[in-house]
Amino acid sequence: MFRQDRTNPSTAVSNWKGRRDTPKGWPNTAVSTWLNGALFGGGVLTAFGGIITQYEDSGTTYRVHTFRGSGKFFVSSGAGDVDYLIVGGGGSGGEPGAANPAAGGGGGGGAVKTGTTAVSAGTYTVTVGQGGPHAHWNVSDGLGTNGENSVALGVTANGGGGGGGSSTSGANRDGLAGGSGGGGGKYSEQTAGVGGAANDGGNAGGDSAEDSGTYDYPFGGGGGGEGGAGGDANLSPTPQLSGPGGSGESQMGITASAVIYAGGGSGCAVGGTIAASSANATGAPGGGGQGLEYTAWATTHYSSGGVPNSGGGGGAGGIQMSEGTYDNSVGGAGIVLIRYEVAA
Repeated sequence: MFRQDRTNPSTAVSNWKGRRDTPKGWPNTAVSTWLNGALFGGGVLTAFGGIITQYEDSGTTYRVHTFRGSGKFFVSSGAGDVDYLIVGGGGSGGEPGAANPAAGGGGGGGAVKTGTTAVSAGTYTVTVGQGGPHAHWNVSDGLGTNGENSVALGVTANGGGGGGGSSTSGANRDGLAGGSGGGGGKYSEQTAGVGGAANDGGNAGGDSAEDSGTYDYPFGGGGGGEGGAGGDANLSPTPQLSGPGGSGESQMGITASAVIYAGGGSGCAVGGTIAASSANATGAPGGGGQGLEYTAWATTHYSSGGVPNSGGGGGAGGIQMSEGTYDNSVGGAGIVLIRYEVAA
């Protein structure tokens, strides 16, 4: 006979009476489900921490703890299974490391981890990874920086890879490996940078390229996303395009509606037209930033960072001759969500 008074001695005996024989009547029901109140209401799992919301789906009520920054998930009483969604911080886009035509690669999206695990009374540390910091022009050859890892409930989601930079020597033009890899950068007349590899279940970044015409304009590769690889820079057919960021991944079930996370940032286009799939403020679906598009004959579209708490990679920056620099390549911070069933 299952003794709830031993599992939860603070529960009144009057509540326990009438339940003591229930496990015999429900032989296929997991005890953990019963403790969470799925059969009787008045769920036993009580927790605090983060931003707490609640919603109902198909007659089941769920409670969600959302962490947009690091904190604690505190289970004050009870035990049971929880679902989790953990997204690493996005990598920052690359920047030019020299004052001639140069293009950075887009930052890669952070890794996305989902699953179910058991918790019991106690305190669980939640670390939300920040996006890769701004890759300032002419510093470390413009190489982007990886996003920070997000960690919760013993699970780690790696940060996205930084986008490749560029310099007169061609150094640091390759994208960095990460949850998804950063895109390759390019300095005029130097070898094209290649995209970084995925090291945590995401996708690789795209390669950079160069228009070998009169001005040797460079184009950066797109950062990889959780849902797709970063695009290579495209020089044919015209118009020339930088690499679009790889798409993020749609996550359904842990929140009331689907949300897309961890898109890659798009590469920089110097002297061309940016890829249509990344030509908006948020870049690739899933929070990826838009890379710089600079032309002497058209409106300049400035780069943008990854969307906060999306794990999206930052858009790449670049420079055209002595016209100035444009850099806003920070990666988007990650996020952690924890969900469990509660009484209706």
